Amino acid sequence: MDVIEEVLRMRHECGRSQREIARACGLSAGGVNQLLQRADLAGLGWPLPADLDAEGLRERLYGRPSGGRRDPRREALDFAAMHAELSKRKSLTLRQLWREYREAHADGYGYSQYCELYREWKARRSPVMLQEHKAGEKLFVDYAGQTVPVRDAESGAERAAQVFVAVLGASSYCYAEASWGQGEESWLGSHVRALKFFGGSPEILIPDNLKSGVTRASRYEPVVNRAYKELARHYGMAVVPARPYRPRDKAKVEAGVQLVERSVLEALRARRFESLAECNAAIRELVDEINLRPFQQRDGTRRALFEELDRPRLRPLPARAYEYAAWSRARVNVDYHVAVDGHRYSAPCALLREEVEVRLTAGCVELLHNGRRVALHARSRERGGFTTNPEHRPRAHREHGAWPPERMRAWAETVGPHTARLLGRMLDGAHPQERYGGCLGLIRLAKRYEDGRVEAAARRALHYGTASYAGVKEILQRGADQLALEEPPAAAPVTHGNVRGGAYYGAAAAADGRAEEETSC
Repeated sequence: MDVIEEVLRMRHECGRSQREIARACGLSAGGVNQLLQRADLAGLGWPLPADLDAEGLRERLYGRPSGGRRDPRREALDFAAMHAELSKRKSLTLRQLWREYREAHADGYGYSQYCELYREWKARRSPVMLQEHKAGEKLFVDYAGQTVPVRDAESGAERAAQVFVAVLGASSYCYAEASWGQGEESWLGSHVRALKFFGGSPEILIPDNLKSGVTRASRYEPVVNRAYKELARHYGMAVVPARPYRPRDKAKVEAGVQLVERSVLEALRARRFESLAECNAAIRELVDEINLRPFQQRDGTRRALFEELDRPRLRPLPARAYEYAAWSRARVNVDYHVAVDGHRYSAPCALLREEVEVRLTAGCVELLHNGRRVALHARSRERGGFTTNPEHRPRAHREHGAWPPERMRAWAETVGPHTARLLGRMLDGAHPQERYGGCLGLIRLAKRYEDGRVEAAARRALHYGTASYAGVKEILQRGADQLALEEPPAAAPVTHGNVRGGAYYGAAAAADGRAEEETSC
């Protein structure tokens, strides 16, 4: 349109000849002549109408395009349907679709042109948005596809170590390390070490939809797991997972993973490491070289850009690093304990049969009910053992546990000798714990009555042979402890014909001995 405008301006405003116009605009004289004739036929002079755009000018000079003849082979292609089918069925290939297309259209496109036309359509359909990364805003994280063989010190066998990669958005400054797996503890531990390497935390974490970080993947509302949220909250970050099957959302870390695989893992492919620490030392050395390597298509290095852009904008790390905590659910048993990792920890007895959340760290076990902490214990590694907070016991259990036999005997001695003797008789037996209830009852009676009355009641109970809590209680309730003891009268000797006496038994024994001697002879 600029050339057409210039031709019309020079002709009508400047009054130049067609030859001069042709030289000035780089056209042939015949071309200028044809253009001026078309303008005269269209009634166009200079200046052009203000509302006339390029499409309108072309239409007035050259008319509407006829549209040309369409290729029937191309009309037979439904690229949208092809794309939808390929997206739904992972095992379906373009070659299979092409075979089906040729069966229906024998004179159709060949395979290479068929694929080229589909790729052209797909490229026009999916334009790539240029992403701008603010300094200190985003950290992209993922695992590399390749692994590193490392010898396990415990088993002695060689294992495949996973490689974690983290890349900052603005500077492309990267970090990599090897760990034994992609589980939750390894995943979160790698984050902690990466943030320590960067010396600060960004505003946003952008992970892939790994199960260790994302419980449920979704394009619009992904669900981040509890431990990952806890880590992000500890460092003041937000977690925004990439959309499923959208690698362009995390293009930075995709490029970082490719760089680590090519420049680090391939360089280490011939080495065999005896420990994970040795492997990570080698990885760290090569990653430092990557960060100091000049860019190919821009000035500077990753390290220089990091110092200039990202480092000043990263948030300072908290004084205490995040400690990994595993979350689970458990139900409080009838013994008011919860089983966690082979050990049982107490919960308040009011929560019997209730479900609680368990937060397990290397040093402690925390129980939560409705979001509120109800118990905190030091973690024990004893399999099959118990850890019990006395405050969690019912009142009766607390009293039972607070009075071992030794303490009961010591208490009885302070009341008096008869009380001590009575309680000793109550504790004696095959299993003293069977008598604990009565002993605790006796101790409770001492809270209601003076020690002197309890001692007197114990003396009376012993005198009459009723060494029990019920007997002492009845004596105290009736006030019998305050009455004088009555000594029973001495028993009179019994004399009648049926009582043989000691002389009889002595004579009978002597007669039996003589009879035995005669028999032996």
